[in-house]
Amino acid sequence: MSGEQELGITESKEHSTGEWYAEVVQKAELADYAPMGGFIVTRPRGYAVWERIQDHLDGWFKDTGVDNAYFPMFIPESYLEREKDIVEGFDPEVAWVTHGGHDELEERLAVRPTSESIITPFIADWVRSHRDLPMRLNQWCSVVRWEATETKPFFRTKEFLWQEGHTAHADEDGAWDETMTRLDQYERLYEDVMAMPALKGRKPEHDKFPGAHTTTTIETLMPDGKSVQAATSHYLGTSFAEAFDITYADEDEEDQTAHTTSWGLSWRSMGALIMLHSDDQGLVLPPTLAPTQVVIVPIWQEDNKEEVVEYAADAAAELEEAGVRVNLDDRDNRNPGFKYNEWELKGVPLRIEVGPNEVEDDELTLVHRPDGENSVESRDDIAATVEDHLDTVYAKLYASAEETLEGEIREADSREEILGTIGQHGGYVKTGWCGDEDCEDPIKDALAAEIVMVPLDRDEEPLHDDCAICGDEAEETAYWAKTY
Repeated sequence: MSGEQELGITESKEHSTGEWYAEVVQKAELADYAPMGGFIVTRPRGYAVWERIQDHLDGWFKDTGVDNAYFPMFIPESYLEREKDIVEGFDPEVAWVTHGGHDELEERLAVRPTSESIITPFIADWVRSHRDLPMRLNQWCSVVRWEATETKPFFRTKEFLWQEGHTAHADEDGAWDETMTRLDQYERLYEDVMAMPALKGRKPEHDKFPGAHTTTTIETLMPDGKSVQAATSHYLGTSFAEAFDITYADEDEEDQTAHTTSWGLSWRSMGALIMLHSDDQGLVLPPTLAPTQVVIVPIWQEDNKEEVVEYAADAAAELEEAGVRVNLDDRDNRNPGFKYNEWELKGVPLRIEVGPNEVEDDELTLVHRPDGENSVESRDDIAATVEDHLDTVYAKLYASAEETLEGEIREADSREEILGTIGQHGGYVKTGWCGDEDCEDPIKDALAAEIVMVPLDRDEEPLHDDCAICGDEAEETAYWAKTY
């Protein structure tokens, strides 16, 4: 097989989505499979995307009073047992450490599936007075959920990277405001950084985080009609504070119980990004996250090579000085066509072609990755021109993603309509729902679809008067979808 054939994507996004996705992840050099099943190795190009997601969120967190910290990855079993809902919710997912070297441990240690039970006791120690509140902590780390079987890089792996925020507040209003602040920041990340329109809602009672009062969610839709739970923010009420004794002296020196929150986003966001934007030529990344935003490809013959490469290098230097992440691809051992295909595969948003004609006319040819649109631009003030084109590329990606979502939210008022609509079209189906978890089973059993969210406002009137499944009075509106 030739180098060109090895480089290209051979699977179809439309017809073999899973195989296509795996091929994009590996050939775009984002990740490789680890020797242990269910784990991946994140390559530098993939980790660079994750770092840029981190940078945006971390800055916003710090701007709103959050401090970063780090807690041990091992959690004593007795700590998990102090919150029975956590044990009930996470026990099947936990990986346990039973030995240190050759010696059996006196107490099993859980590899963190989440960190409420290790962080909350320390918050309890550190909070004494109302003056210590609110306390806002966040950590960037990995967690392990051992139950993952059908794994897919970034979407679902036994170990994954994420951030988890944990906060304590004097009252419900402060904690709820915190919950919504983080949800809004996640929405901002998807909308303004990842070029992905998002839906905000909350999880039904039977699908909320164990021990939480309310779980809010960001949902995004993939081209195959499946929904991705893109981030969650939980108002935990006082359940964790009561279990771990987070109390504070109020202004009257009376002891009060704190209200807590937790919120997190994982590299599942990267999986959704890759799945939504990429195509049969390979990876597509928005300029905001692309490790390389612009690649410059000089095209020369032997008699004009020096002149063309020097012209291209000057343009690259000017862009780099302006803060553009640029790569001058002046390799001798690859022809321009190979370079075009390679950088398209790796998701570079904008290509600049420089040949003898561009040099002679003092111009540059710019080509957009998402659709191949090209334009010839003046060499003058190239940094501003490139920024405009990168903005245009972002707008194109967002518009395409918005088109994917537009028209994919439909209504139904019976079990048959839900099954028929999701089965034929995918996407989201809105129905009236009585609130009974049992009403989810007929749809889960038939289509592996479920209720992915309900409206944030608990007082919002249901879409229909009756539950689409059982016919009882509807309490709220349910959004049904297949999920990743």
